[in-house]
Amino acid sequence: MSNVYDNILGLIGHTPMVKLNTVTKDIPATVYAKLESYNPGHSTKDRIALHIIENAEKRGLLKEDSVVVETTSGNTGFSIAMVCIIKGYKCILAVSDKTKPEKIAYLKALGATVYICPANVPADDPRSYYEVAKRIAQETPNSIYINQYFNELNIDAHYQTTGPEIWEQTEGKITHLFACTGTGGTLSGSAKFLKEKNPDIKIIGVDADGSILKSYHETGEIHKEDVHPYQIEGMGKNLIPAALLFDKVDEFVRVNDEMSAYRTREIALKEAIMGGYTTGAVTQGLMQYAQSHELTENDIVVLIYPDHGSRYITKVYSDQWMAEQGFVNNCVHNYDEVFKTEFIK
Repeated sequence: MSNVYDNILGLIGHTPMVKLNTVTKDIPATVYAKLESYNPGHSTKDRIALHIIENAEKRGLLKEDSVVVETTSGNTGFSIAMVCIIKGYKCILAVSDKTKPEKIAYLKALGATVYICPANVPADDPRSYYEVAKRIAQETPNSIYINQYFNELNIDAHYQTTGPEIWEQTEGKITHLFACTGTGGTLSGSAKFLKEKNPDIKIIGVDADGSILKSYHETGEIHKEDVHPYQIEGMGKNLIPAALLFDKVDEFVRVNDEMSAYRTREIALKEAIMGGYTTGAVTQGLMQYAQSHELTENDIVVLIYPDHGSRYITKVYSDQWMAEQGFVNNCVHNYDEVFKTEFIK
């Protein structure tokens, strides 16, 4: 039988790429979006969850009734919880209080125990979701800590899968890769593979306004003055993840909440792609890059769209949320009327 699998984990990887036709019409290059929402857990994090857990199994670190512990902004947690269900492990997750209630409900629906931690504290604060996850793993017998920010297998998962897929799908013609940076694994693993194939491929990391990654790449130093709260989930950091290979990145572009939000909605409206907040962020990164770099009709650009918009319905796709952020009044694209709902009285 074809296209039939023993369980849902067989669906991980081999995600499609789709050409963008409208949003990027003013850019002469051909632009493709790699839709990681086609993974069964609806995000690129399925790849690392399966890879890291199966590696732990091979090393004998996971046994019957083992516990898998991780820090997550949502997507990694979904993926780990999904893999744990199929493999029979318990899942404990630490999330920040930036995580929307529907994401927490999703995690709990998949059987995870969830700890909610304050977002706006230093990474080494005992209340941070990094430190809480570490403590839980240390205190829980028969457990492993995924530690995606400092786990080289995070990189390897994408080196083994995402990078080769992009190379094959573009028939080796890719000239630019854009990806958001959170843990750094998606960008780094894909970049490592692609640079080995063709060192001239430009690797562009997209960072959040409020994060330290762009300035660290440029100066080698942490600039604490860069750090401030921001709304985009799953990208940017106030620490330096070991899973981010800065030497594989040619340049970083920093994007803000507002433009990324409108770009996310524009992609849904014009390309019929319901992507997550980072979908808008990575696309906005391309738009800003194109303002200062020449892209030609011979260039093949790939944007990694990390997850699905269904997880952001009460956030970036919500008129109320957008208004609360002040984005409706400040919309430079003048899409306000398009996004409003009319009530018949």
